[in-house]
Amino acid sequence: MLAHRTLLITGSSRGIGKAIALRAARDGANIVVVAKTSEPHPKLPGTIFTAAAEIEQAGGQALPLAVDIRDEAAVKAAVNQAVERFGGIDILVNNASAINLSGTLETPLKRFDLMHQINTRGTFVCVQACLPHLHKSANPHVLMLSPPLNMAARWFGPHVAYTMAKYGMSMCVLGMAAEFREAGIAFNALWPRTAIATSAVRNLLGGDEAVRLSRKPEIVADAAYAILCRESRRCSGQFFIDDEVLRAEGVGDLHHYQVDPEVAPEDLLPDFFL
Repeated sequence: MLAHRTLLITGSSRGIGKAIALRAARDGANIVVVAKTSEPHPKLPGTIFTAAAEIEQAGGQALPLAVDIRDEAAVKAAVNQAVERFGGIDILVNNASAINLSGTLETPLKRFDLMHQINTRGTFVCVQACLPHLHKSANPHVLMLSPPLNMAARWFGPHVAYTMAKYGMSMCVLGMAAEFREAGIAFNALWPRTAIATSAVRNLLGGDEAVRLSRKPEIVADAAYAILCRESRRCSGQFFIDDEVLRAEGVGDLHHYQVDPEVAPEDLLPDFFL
């Protein structure tokens, strides 16, 4: 259902962003791969070019662009290149994110600024740049990889700076869904029920054992695909959880999404925002 549609996906050189790109590519979608990694990273897998090669092998068309979404001019240039190459933009996926799970005294202001500039401001910049083209799409969607809003103190206490930055993305959903409802542009958020096997989980949440107790990025990708195929005018302002989306689509057995299928579902590592 995403054949010939153009998706601009931030942070799509690896992890969840790349998984969403590959799922759309299987339909024959056009993917604008927006990320900073153009040269191999010593600690992180993949570049924009390796992701683009996988996308094209999966059946899609790819445009790899090295972009720091903190740079407004670079984002606008990337959007212009995407429109020149593919004729428009139908879907924006704001996946790029910075994380630092530390308390107030332990959070360097440099990390505070990075999280807010990438998560909240970067999301806003990308939406602003894509909006003129989304208005022209027959079924425009913007999807944020951000958690449902919950003002309980327990979600802020352990890492207030990070929560503020991620909730900034979710507040964009809340406000923009209302602002652009009449225009028919959908704004939704998607968040995983459990930890997802990405470099961030391995490096920040417990290494290989945390990965073993996680689900694969494909569960988020399949949920994102289901959302992005829905009619934009009938699906906006929602805060989706990946397994709930899939169960609504009739997917009953989720074991194949687990890194280790032998782990009991109740023993999976829960996401720290749920």
